[in-house]
Amino acid sequence: MRKRICALTLLYFISFSLSGAALAAGDKNHHSLNHHIVGVFNGVTETEDTSEAGYGLEYEYRFNHQWGVGVVWEKTQDGYDDHHGHRENLSVTLASAYYHINAWRLGLGAGQEKVHGNHPHTESLIRASVAYDIHLTENFGVAPVVNLDRVDDHNVYVYGMSFNIGF
Repeated sequence: MRKRICALTLLYFISFSLSGAALAAGDKNHHSLNHHIVGVFNGVTETEDTSEAGYGLEYEYRFNHQWGVGVVWEKTQDGYDDHHGHRENLSVTLASAYYHINAWRLGLGAGQEKVHGNHPHTESLIRASVAYDIHLTENFGVAPVVNLDRVDDHNVYVYGMSFNIGF
């Protein structure tokens, strides 16, 4: 797990170092808008009891340069500790609204966390998210992402990197 977190941290630093070149090219791309954004997420889901790798898919429809709506699906192996010695897989599905200001993407959404395995159940969640969109080309970008999920009076932190394609 430590190797994975170190690798993600290194990826963040590489992305931020590329952001200078991407922002310099940003004036050319500022006027074009990709309405459809599809992303692949890779990161970590962290609770009080667990810290496990996760992955997911994202879709956002951009109305204009500031507003968008989207859906997210994420999966985390062994991400739920039932406090009885069992670790269960969990998945998250949610819908979000996004506000874009420069390269920052702020999101607020609602959905469900589903715990799979021997003791399956579903709980509601609310997610606040922050991402920094780095446009490497007009249609491709990366974004470090930090999410705070509120599930059953507990905080769950989901952070990682999203690789995005716009069209």
